[in-house]
Order: sequence, then C-alpha cells, then structure tokens
Amino acid sequence: MAQTDTKKPVVNYVRRPFFYDQWMEEQGIPIYRDYFIEDGRTLELGDWDERGHKAAFLQLAGQEGVSEARISEIPAGGKIAPYKFALEEIVYVLQGRGVATVWADNGPKHSFEWNDHAMFRVPGNHWVEYANMGGDVPVRLLHINNLPVAMSTLQSPDHFFDTSIPTKKSLITGPDGEFFSDAQAVDNDPSGRGQVANYWVGNFFPDMRAWDRLVPFKGRGAGGTTVFIQYPGSELTAHMSVFPAKTYKKGHRHGPAYIIVIPAGEGFSVMWPEGQEKVFIPWHEGSIFVPPNRWFHQHFNVGEQPGRYLAFHPLPQFTGFMGEKIDRSADQYEYHQEAPEIRERFEAELAKRNLTSLMPAECYTDANYKFENEK
Repeated sequence: MAQTDTKKPVVNYVRRPFFYDQWMEEQGIPIYRDYFIEDGRTLELGDWDERGHKAAFLQLAGQEGVSEARISEIPAGGKIAPYKFALEEIVYVLQGRGVATVWADNGPKHSFEWNDHAMFRVPGNHWVEYANMGGDVPVRLLHINNLPVAMSTLQSPDHFFDTSIPTKKSLITGPDGEFFSDAQAVDNDPSGRGQVANYWVGNFFPDMRAWDRLVPFKGRGAGGTTVFIQYPGSELTAHMSVFPAKTYKKGHRHGPAYIIVIPAGEGFSVMWPEGQEKVFIPWHEGSIFVPPNRWFHQHFNVGEQPGRYLAFHPLPQFTGFMGEKIDRSADQYEYHQEAPEIRERFEAELAKRNLTSLMPAECYTDANYKFENEK
C-alpha cells in the first residue's frame, strides 16, 4: 500500500504593508527610499494637494515603520495653510527664514521667527502655520514625528489630522516658563564619569550650525564634542556631534530610525551589517541619512573645517539602550580593532583633497588611548 505524504507545504509569510505606508502612498507626492539623500535643499518635491504645498516623504532604509521624515517647501513670500496634527513634531530648517505660529483650539497664538539651521518642536494636537519671510528663496523644512508607530495602533487618518479632539493641555513650556525661549543646560552626570556632562532642554534651538555650547563626547573618539537635547514633556530626544577636520569617529551601532542631517562640514559615513558589505555615503550640508537597525556606522571628516551631524532619535524603546547595565562593548569598534580598509579609505579620500590625516598614530596601537578631552 502506498504511503501518504504527510509533509506540510511550505508557506512563505509576507508582511502586510504598514498602515502608514498605505496612507503615505495615497498622498500622491514623491517617496524616497534609499540609504541617503544627497541634499534635502535641492531634492525634487511634488504638489501635496491636501496641504496645498510641495513636499516629499523620506522612507530611508532603517526608518521604515518607526518614524516619519518629510520635507516641505514654502515658496518665497508664501505660506503653508494652518493644519492640526495630533502628534508632536520636530522641525529642522534646511534652508530659509520664516515665522511659525502655534496655537491650541481657541487658545492664544504663539509666533516665533527662525532662520537657516534652526530646530524647534511643535506640540501635539496643536495648530501650526508656517510663513516664508524671504522674498526670493524658498524655505525647506525637515519634519520628523512618530506617525508610523501611531498609525499601526489606530488606523484612522482622521484621528491624526485636523481632528476635532480638543486640546487638553496647554503648550509644554521650557525651564523658564516660555515655550520658544532659548534652551537651558541640565547636569547629567556631576561625577564626570559618563559620556556627556549635561544635556539641554528646550523647544527652540536657533542655529545648530553655530551651536557652541558643547561638552566632550567621551569614548566615541576623534576628540569630538556634543550636545544632547531633550524637549520638555516629551520622550523625543536628539544629539549633535562636532568633530575636528581630518579625523573620524569610532564605528558603533544601535537601534533603528536615527535620522541624521548635516548642518556643516564635508565628509562621508560608512554603514554595514556585521560581517557584510559596506555602504558608502558622501555628505555635506543638507545631506540626510539613516543607519539601519543594528548596522555599524562610522563618520569621517575629510574637510578643512569641523564636521557636524545632528541625529534625531527614535522613541526610547527603539534605541537599543534601555537596559543601563547591559554590556555594550560589542556595539563599538575601537580604533585598534577596526579593519585596515577603514583607515585606508579615510586617508585616500583626504589625499584626493591634498589633505593629511590628523589621527594620532597611538590610537591605532594603544587600546587605552584617550584623546585630550576624554581624560
């Protein structure tokens, strides 16, 4: 008697698109899916009929399903009509100067001016209106929020846009009681043993290209400095690293959706999943990229001025650093551990510009080497 084949058929599981992805496709504007955007100031945008202005979505590798990034444009002398968004949003000014007006339903209006490289937070469930104060240059704004996560739990777009749900809280103010006043420093580790000595709390940072209230970024190399940023009453955070010309940072990895924009400098970054091929990303002012989840990445300054990269963090549960006592030594390459090709690529890029590395020879041989500002 013939035997019956009891093997079960193989079923390949295909994930349904995120609800956010479906909504994003329906908006009819460009969606950029790649490892990086060479320049957000010149990226081709499309007419967003629902909002009445030009825009594009960035859905870069490592960002999917976690955070939204989009670029909007305000024509010279023009405005973006008021809209209400249920979630808080961080805005970085890629180009231009203008004024934003924020208000709750039937509440007082709060207006503030901004210029190139400003960064500010718009609170959730508030109205916002943007106006371009320049007569000849379009404004480009980079918007970052958590809509993909939110839309995975509540699939109705009407809940998030121009919703009739009343505002239950007033604006969450900064340390001095004003919403859009300058940020203030808060001590983080008085002992000095941590990576950074303090962080800054506020809703408005006037110029990240010129921001000079920096502290050493201990352990990340290159003699770099940093500012860590928190927004009052928010779980969103960010940081900006500044490192000298002709140097580079140590390779490291973390969770997904760290959206990086370049305020100043010329260089490149390398990203790779452990043991696999590397992705090369050239950058300059206005470049945008996202290291994919748990990919190592490393930043190189091949210019003659300090380089700056501003990283917008995902929600804390996505960062990969929730456990304070976890051994993270496997998440960073020290200089003496890195593959020779890393140093070779860096020096070759410098040579193209007739420049020479300023990396100290000792950092490649001494496992305990510390830069002057790390001591």
